[in-house]
Amino acid sequence: MAKYMVLIYGDAQQWDAMTDEQWRAHDAAHEAFVARAGAQIIDGQQLELASAATSLRSDALGQLNTTDGPFLETKEALGGYYLLEATDLDEVMSMVTLLPEVHATHSGVEIRPVVDHG
Repeated sequence: MAKYMVLIYGDAQQWDAMTDEQWRAHDAAHEAFVARAGAQIIDGQQLELASAATSLRSDALGQLNTTDGPFLETKEALGGYYLLEATDLDEVMSMVTLLPEVHATHSGVEIRPVVDHG
């Protein structure tokens, strides 16, 4: 079994504008995904807003710089993730289609295989 990171991106302003009914549908879709993936989920969490992030980078002189939040040129930011075990990408894609972020115009999902150094 290979590991896959499912990164969930979206526009926080759009998420904030969702009605209670939309949130219930959103949560129900995540519950359906979790039920389908079952023990194949190694971990998964919702993240605080990008504005709560701290980024670390070195400048040309090797000095460490810290900034609040990530450097974003887009409205979409990382909002959560799932780490899955699956036989192949096709299996992950079939599960991930249950996530509501795949179907909303203000969000999306990125799937990346995890490198196995072992």
